[in-house]
Amino acid sequence: MDFLYIKALHIIFVVTWFAGLFYIVRLFIYQTEAENKLEPAKSILQTQYKLMSKRLWYIIKWPSAILASIFAFWMLYKSPYYLTEPWMHIKLSFVLALYFYHGFCQRIYTKLQKDTISYSAFKLRIINEISTILLFAIVFLVTVKSAISWVWGVVGIVLFGILLMLSIKLYKRIREKNSWDKAEKEVLEDNNIHNEE
Repeated sequence: MDFLYIKALHIIFVVTWFAGLFYIVRLFIYQTEAENKLEPAKSILQTQYKLMSKRLWYIIKWPSAILASIFAFWMLYKSPYYLTEPWMHIKLSFVLALYFYHGFCQRIYTKLQKDTISYSAFKLRIINEISTILLFAIVFLVTVKSAISWVWGVVGIVLFGILLMLSIKLYKRIREKNSWDKAEKEVLEDNNIHNEE
């Protein structure tokens, strides 16, 4: 197979892998937040989020990670000179971090499937941004391919990470101020009253 076809397939499966990484942690957050809902909403939502997570995990996320890796190794096999490039060594270290993050998400997934909640929704929102930071780092390294730019890239990634953390805190304050959870409880209580009548 031509190198460019392999590269295109690698990029496609990297995109779907990251899409799965972004969405799976959102499902973890929703499942964790459902713990504080009133019944029957709590059990309905948690059951649905577990099902959605399972489908995403085994139909999109794992296959995408495996196929992205196969096409990456195939590219390196067809063009081994990439391994002599310093930027590639740095990129591969970020990819290794991505595999560790994937494994970390696997642990969270396994616990949530057993109804064990280990992290608050706020901590999961922070964890969710790890994949964003890794995506930025990998894409910039592949595009720029320069050691000096890499140094500035790390500074940029750190600043980007700080900006994400501040955004998460701001979102939490806005959410608490608007009391969306309180409004939802009122709607559910009104429905319960109407159902009892």
